[in-house]
Amino acid sequence: MKKMLFLDEMETPIGPITILSSETALLYIEFGTRAERESYLKGWAKKYFPAPIFQHKGEPVMEVKRQLSEYFEGKRNSFTIPFQFYGTDFQKKIWNCLLTIPYGETCSYKDIADKIQAPKAVRAVGGAVNRNPISIIAPCHRVIGKSGKLVGYNGGLEKKEFLLDHERGQQVMEM
Repeated sequence: MKKMLFLDEMETPIGPITILSSETALLYIEFGTRAERESYLKGWAKKYFPAPIFQHKGEPVMEVKRQLSEYFEGKRNSFTIPFQFYGTDFQKKIWNCLLTIPYGETCSYKDIADKIQAPKAVRAVGGAVNRNPISIIAPCHRVIGKSGKLVGYNGGLEKKEFLLDHERGQQVMEM
């Protein structure tokens, strides 16, 4: 069965991001322009949807863009966008755990490992956090090293620092 998927991009204070959505749920947010990330996202989608049809822009991504804009403008600190995680059961457990980290706060990879009752799985937690498909909305930028230092972020540490500063009210966002 063919599945309609929508690709769009938006400019943000941390650079362009590309959004992939189905008709009913956000699937992926990737750092970079659509031109840079489209091939990767189409390959990813083909793993989960047998015959995807891709359309640029489209109504399903408009709400994602609206809520992300509000976040960057400091008008939103949580999201109500329907989303769907695709990955292993372990990854989904980690990604859902990310959703419990409060706005403006941080936790460590060890904290997440403890929370899922797998205290020795810190490295596996780090791998799953790194593969989070909906950055910002599932706030992987709020995960830091046990020492309190910023470590690892798929978009780059400068983006992670910017997002954390924004949530702490230390960063004025210009759209």
